[in-house]
Amino acid sequence: MFEFLPEDIRRGLKAAQTRAQRKSSRLSVHAGDAVFPILRLWDKGFAVDASRPQPPRGFVDIYDGPRHLSRALIVAATEDSGEMTYEFKRETVIGTRPIRDYAEDRTGPDGYLPRPA
Repeated sequence: MFEFLPEDIRRGLKAAQTRAQRKSSRLSVHAGDAVFPILRLWDKGFAVDASRPQPPRGFVDIYDGPRHLSRALIVAATEDSGEMTYEFKRETVIGTRPIRDYAEDRTGPDGYLPRPA
């Protein structure tokens, strides 16, 4: 679609698109004290801007704004069109409720009897 445009205009459009994508995303990767914005996130991994410093391999925390989403073990996968993609080797989703250390008492019935026809 943009093949007829000069190369410098295409690069400018791509840079503007990347900036807008970075600003609109609240997702980020936290590795120690460093924070890296996420461009795209899917169930098997995520992508960050390849021109910025990259998160190290190993355990990282993934946040959506101030909300902690998951803790993951990552490995670098590929670099393509200005994006560095990482894959999850293991991901643990962070729950919103605290873990219970007791068995829940059931108050409902254990089973139902069939109704007579």
